[in-house]
Amino acid sequence: QVQLVESGGGLVQAGGSLRLSCAASGRTFSSYNMGWFRQAPGKEREFVAAISWSGDSTYYADSVQGRFTISRDNAKNTVYLQMNSLKPEDTAVYYCAAHPAYSNTWVWSSAYEYDYWGQGTQVTVSS
Repeated sequence: QVQLVESGGGLVQAGGSLRLSCAASGRTFSSYNMGWFRQAPGKEREFVAAISWSGDSTYYADSVQGRFTISRDNAKNTVYLQMNSLKPEDTAVYYCAAHPAYSNTWVWSSAYEYDYWGQGTQVTVSS
């Protein structure tokens, strides 16, 4: 089992930046592909970004491509989401999630693919 704890959320003005962190404990962090998702009030949870277990491959939603960067430090058991040029529509609770890398398939944009989830961190972008 993997325990995930997000941090780094907060209130920021449009155009500003935030860096989210997700610290993992439990089983070997490097055995998991990681993803970031978000959920705004009244909306479904949506994919934001994902990174492979090695960090070699990254994937982004079109809405954040070029503004957000996902990275990981396996030595620190942490995955990051650097968010720049934030917009009010980025306001949501952001969740990190883990997908076992030994799985034969990984649909990185599907929330159903991820076995473990953090509790979420609130990001609010004011206009």
